[in-house]
Amino acid sequence: MQETQAEALAAVAALDEPTRRRLYEYVVRCPEPVSRDDVAAALGVPRATVAFHLDRLVDERLLAVGHERRTGRTGPGAGRPAKLYRRSDRQVSVSLPERQYELAGRLLATAVEEAGETGGSPREILMRCARERGAELAAGAPEILGTLEEHGFEPRVEDGEVLLGNCPFHRLAVTHTRLVCEMNLGLVEGMLDAVGDRALRARLDPHPGFCCVRLARD
Repeated sequence: MQETQAEALAAVAALDEPTRRRLYEYVVRCPEPVSRDDVAAALGVPRATVAFHLDRLVDERLLAVGHERRTGRTGPGAGRPAKLYRRSDRQVSVSLPERQYELAGRLLATAVEEAGETGGSPREILMRCARERGAELAAGAPEILGTLEEHGFEPRVEDGEVLLGNCPFHRLAVTHTRLVCEMNLGLVEGMLDAVGDRALRARLDPHPGFCCVRLARD
């Protein structure tokens, strides 16, 4: 599931606290998982403070936690397993205005790979993949404006049309305008199909300061 900008911002905000950031940086640089006692001893921070901040980082999915008996003993009397912390698999990226270059990269790579395997047109495959991905992103959404907002398009309603104030692929669109704009169109068309909005139609209509896609009523 693709992470929202709000979720990414919350994770980054969690690292704004200096002690928490210091603990995070220590844990992720350790080659093996570390315990609360390890961190407290290494950084000279009270164990209770260490526990609070490490568990907050786990809540934000920036760290992962496991349990292990470090004595090697098992059975009665072996003691409780220690909590061990390590870097999680989560990747966090924040950009303002919002950009979705990873999404663009995935769509383009998928189109190139499929074209190499089938001999099909990379551009046509990209458009199909973009529509399919747009439908996946909007699955279960009640309406199109919220979906567009959630994925960084910054929709605005003017005179019955929906203008998109932000292009999530701006830098790519500057240098590969036609290709990226067609991909964008496919994404929005897929979103419209998924939410079942038959009153609006997506079309390419570039204007300075806006995304190349505009939604107008039929």
